[in-house]
Amino acid sequence: MATVLSVSGSPSASSRTNRLLRHLDERLSAQGHDVIPLDVRTVPAEALLGADLRHPAITEAAALFARADGVVVGTPVYKASYSGVLKALLDLLPQYALTGKTVLPLATGGSTAHVLAIDYALRPVLNSMGAAHVVQGWFTLDRDITAHEDGSVTVAPGPAEALAQVVDQFSAALGAPVPAPAPAPTVLAAAG
Repeated sequence: MATVLSVSGSPSASSRTNRLLRHLDERLSAQGHDVIPLDVRTVPAEALLGADLRHPAITEAAALFARADGVVVGTPVYKASYSGVLKALLDLLPQYALTGKTVLPLATGGSTAHVLAIDYALRPVLNSMGAAHVVQGWFTLDRDITAHEDGSVTVAPGPAEALAQVVDQFSAALGAPVPAPAPAPTVLAAAG
């Protein structure tokens, strides 16, 4: 099927966001997609903060974005926006790195006051990068994600069903061809 790049914008390896993404990666893999995880926290800080476009980690990240058919972007919400490490990476990618790609934005946070961060902070950036289709995203409350010592997570039943639905919609969108632009109308002259 499709190649999916699963980007965790969490600065912490043990974060709920990171674990939730890896849990959802399993669902996408089970649906036949080739899922490639990318944890932005593993990109060297000097490359991100120094805007070193030639750093091997930055060129590799850009190549992963270019290779992907679809991208899942997950982030914790900090101060009503997506994480700084995610912002730093997105700023270093080519302007239209998401051209032709289907994108699923996901966020986690401690309060429903942050639910709009997907639509008002993250979605505009994804659209500006040329995403062909940004599917409905989903915000999950931290309290609905239980992290286990083995690295796995359990999601509360209601949010788990909603997440499964948005992941399945994303998966379906990956399989659907992008509609071609409508042809210009043809004007026929009457024979006289």
